[in-house]
Order: sequence, then structure tokens, then C-alpha cells
Amino acid sequence: MAFSVEIALRVLAFLLGVAVVSVALSSAIRNFVLPRSAREPVARWVFRAVRRLFNLRARRARTYEERDSVMALYAPISLLMLPVAWLALVLVGYMAIFWALGVRPLALAFKTSGSALLTLGFASVDDPAATAASFSEAAIGLILIALLISYLPTMYSSFSRREAAVTLLEVRAGSPPSAAEMIKRYRRIHGLDRLGDAWAAWETWFVDVEESHTSLGALAFFRSPQSHRSWVTAAGAVLDGASIVVSTVDVPHDPRADLCIRAGFLALRHVADFFGIRHDPNPRPDNPISIARQEFDALYDDLAAAGVPLKPDRDLAWRNFAGWRVNYDTVLLALAALTMAPEAPWSSDRSFLARRRGKPRKT
Repeated sequence: MAFSVEIALRVLAFLLGVAVVSVALSSAIRNFVLPRSAREPVARWVFRAVRRLFNLRARRARTYEERDSVMALYAPISLLMLPVAWLALVLVGYMAIFWALGVRPLALAFKTSGSALLTLGFASVDDPAATAASFSEAAIGLILIALLISYLPTMYSSFSRREAAVTLLEVRAGSPPSAAEMIKRYRRIHGLDRLGDAWAAWETWFVDVEESHTSLGALAFFRSPQSHRSWVTAAGAVLDGASIVVSTVDVPHDPRADLCIRAGFLALRHVADFFGIRHDPNPRPDNPISIARQEFDALYDDLAAAGVPLKPDRDLAWRNFAGWRVNYDTVLLALAALTMAPEAPWSSDRSFLARRRGKPRKT
């Protein structure tokens, strides 16, 4: 009877160890190898745990610049903690496997597992099955580290492409970027007919962001080199600029603006889906948005004063703009809050701005 219990415990320990190691390997493959979005629990737990610690420090920041300098380390540290979590799971999993194979007591199983995982070689076993387990654990440890090393250049390449466009936008749309400033500068420098080239370039940018920020989720939290820049506020300025041109500016219709808006809100929605942000996938054109009519009227007057040709029917322009904005309003503001983006016109966390300024959130 005692022998049967011993066998059952060893089988259970072995299966449990294999399951824990499999969880670690599955997490690594989904994060570093699988070329598609895949939300999995280990990475989510690591990033959430580290975020809680950083939030405690960020709350004590007196200025946005201080908070930005704190949060700048969040994504790199979280990313480096991922292989630590995976190695810890492999260590525990193989402890159970070695114990099941007869490496006793548990302290010796821990020592043997750590020696094999880190390829230190100071603890060896004579049993053929345990030796084979040691070799497999050492190989898994090397593979996990190699995956991280190969992953970093790919991620930083995507980061560099993203930030190049964000930096260029500062030249064309000011700092922080705004749709109104973008339209006024194009009218003065290039001519409004050149905006079509910008819409085409940003359509490509949105496609790239969607692919990279869902397959490499950590990228969303990597902050721009300058504290006043953010990929989220840049996306918002471009989308608002295209929406205003289509709805309000009196120029020949350019379908590239429509395509840019559609590429933009689809990209933001897919990134939001990756992070579990809820939103209406099919909003009605007359659904409320976070922009107040008074804000739109102020922008309309600002553009008119700058000599931008505008459509005379202001009410229709507002309805058309709101009909475009509703497609990305919720996800834009949610991503701004998630990434702690800097304050920017119409692209920041509007609930925070409303509380601070005493304005209603929606109209």
C-alpha cells in the first residue's frame, strides 16, 4: 500500500513538473516566436506586478517629467523580468521532475535543478533518467536566454521606426502635436494639397504599429526619448487631423485621408483588444464622444483665423467630425491612460482633464 502511494506521488510530481515547464516554454514561444498577438498569463502577471510597483513610485511624482522618468524604466525592467519568471518556473518544474526520479531530499533536487538550468555543473546525478533530465533542462535554459537576446534587436527596430515618424510629426504638428497646428503648418509651408502624402505615410505607420504592438506587446510601454512625445498622442493628432480635413476643411476630397483614418482606428482597436480594453466595435455615428462641441467650435474659429478654407455649414462639419472620431475616441483615450501618455490636445485622458478643469466629459 505504501509502495503504491509512493509511486502515485512520484507520477504526480513528474506530471506537475512537466506541466510547469510547459507553461514556461509556451509563454516564451507565444511572446518571442509566435508572429501574432497572443495574450498569455505569465507575461500578463509579470507586467501587472511590476506596474503596481511603478505606480506606487509614479504617484509621488510632482510633475509629469518626474513621472515620465520613473515610467521610462517600466517596460525594460518588465521585459527583463520575463526570462527570470520563465527560469524560475523551469527551476521549480525540474525540481519536481528530479524528485520524482529519485533525487532526494527536496534540497538536493533544488540544487540539481539549479545546477543544470544555469549550466554550472556542480551537482551531478548518476541515474540515466535524471542525467537526461539535466541535459534537457540545460538546453531549455540556453534556449530561453537565446530567445531574449534575439528578440531585443527586432523589438528595437520596430521602436526605431515608430519613433522616427513621431519625431517627424513634431516638425509638422507642434509639441505636443495637435491636429489644428498640423493643418495650419501644412497650409503655410506645403499647401493643403500635400496632406495626401502624409495620410499615405501614416496609413503605413498604423499598419506597422498594429503588427508590432500586438505581436510585441511590451513595445506599447516603451516611452519616446523625449518626455513630451508619445506614439499615442501622435496617432491621435494624425487621426484628428485627417478627420477634420475630411469633415471641415474645404478642399477636394482625398480618399487617402479616409484610408488613413480607417487604418488608424483599426490599429488602435487591435492594440486595445490585446490589452483587454473594452470598446464598441460598431459605434453609431451619433454616439457621444469626449470632445465637446465648444472645443470643436474653438478649433473651427482658430483655423478660420489662420486662413484655412472651411466648409460653411459648421453644424454639418461637427456631425461629420464626430462621426469619424467616434471610431477611435474610446480606444485612443484608454491607450493614453494605459501608457501614461503626456497631455496633448484631444489625445489625453479626458476624464482626468475634465476633473481638473471642471468640464463635462462628454456632450
